[in-house]
Amino acid sequence: MIQALSLSRLARASWVHVAFAFLAMGGWAVWANRTHGLAHAVVPGLLQGTLSASLTLGIKRGLEALFRRLNGWTALLLPPLASCAVVLCLLLTAHTLARTPEVWATIAVPYAVSSIYAFVYTAGLAAARRSAEISL
Repeated sequence: MIQALSLSRLARASWVHVAFAFLAMGGWAVWANRTHGLAHAVVPGLLQGTLSASLTLGIKRGLEALFRRLNGWTALLLPPLASCAVVLCLLLTAHTLARTPEVWATIAVPYAVSSIYAFVYTAGLAAARRSAEISL
């Protein structure tokens, strides 16, 4: 029981999510650029890891803030679409400026994961809002 509680607490800890994002998406970026040599793969890996860790902290808060200000279909669609647009612009700009050899391969997985998260999390916010309205 104690171990389960500790594991549950660890799974909810923000630093765990940030560290996982850094390692997973940074690792993906290194792998996506591996054919260009380690020297050309490490920079995109560190960059993508840092971006993913930072975005992990910001996306949830941004979705919640925008969702609270909207109603109906706009609340369901606008927050994740805005998140997708911002993330794509940040990833493309950062990797272009860093001269990442395989920009599209590098950002494909992090962009897909953040986009899916944005839509799923917003749908959860909408369901919670409906549930709260029904119970009133």
